[in-house]
Amino acid sequence: MLPYSIKLTVTEKDLDDLRHVNNVRYLDWIQQISKEHWQYKADESLQKQFVWVVRKHSIIYHSAAKLNDQLLLETEIINSKGPISVRRVIIKDNKAAKLVVTSETDWCLINPVSMKPVRIPDSIKNLF
Repeated sequence: MLPYSIKLTVTEKDLDDLRHVNNVRYLDWIQQISKEHWQYKADESLQKQFVWVVRKHSIIYHSAAKLNDQLLLETEIINSKGPISVRRVIIKDNKAAKLVVTSETDWCLINPVSMKPVRIPDSIKNLF
């Protein structure tokens, strides 16, 4: 399963009272890269047929990112079974090559009309 990555620079709006990246911001970035990866891989037809919702997030904070740090976010699917796909996101300081955050998220594939879980079809599994 091939990883997908983006780079970003920490801005003032990303910081908390301690001048580190706010924990909620990391969660935003995890969701952002996950959504971007899906939109990059899946055509418009698949995106209309299916929607992903979060079942569970697990985040480990290894170090703090600060203002102007350049971060590399990488994501990949590490496992899929039934309607659940487990996605890993790793956030690193791109200059120092220092690990900042690791996360795993269980995403559930649903039908947007019925709002019920759907077994992940091979056409989606094969994308990742």
